[in-house]
Amino acid sequence: MTDLTTIKLSRETRDRLKARAGAEALSLGDYLELLATRAEREARWAALRQAVRATPPELMESYRAETAQWEQTEQADGDRGW
Repeated sequence: MTDLTTIKLSRETRDRLKARAGAEALSLGDYLELLATRAEREARWAALRQAVRATPPELMESYRAETAQWEQTEQADGDRGW
């Protein structure tokens, strides 16, 4: 069995979370897990966006050129029915 614990939060917050969990047909624990997973995913996307913004222009140009080559290759493969 999974170890369980108790978290302290206001009744209002508990009721709001419970209502949202019910709307998603989830238990409160499963809903909190879903929220944590979403927050972790958003943090990863935010880090990626920041890394892209911090990429020097010459590297971005190199990336765009390589991406264009791959897209041309994929299109050519599609035209051949591959």
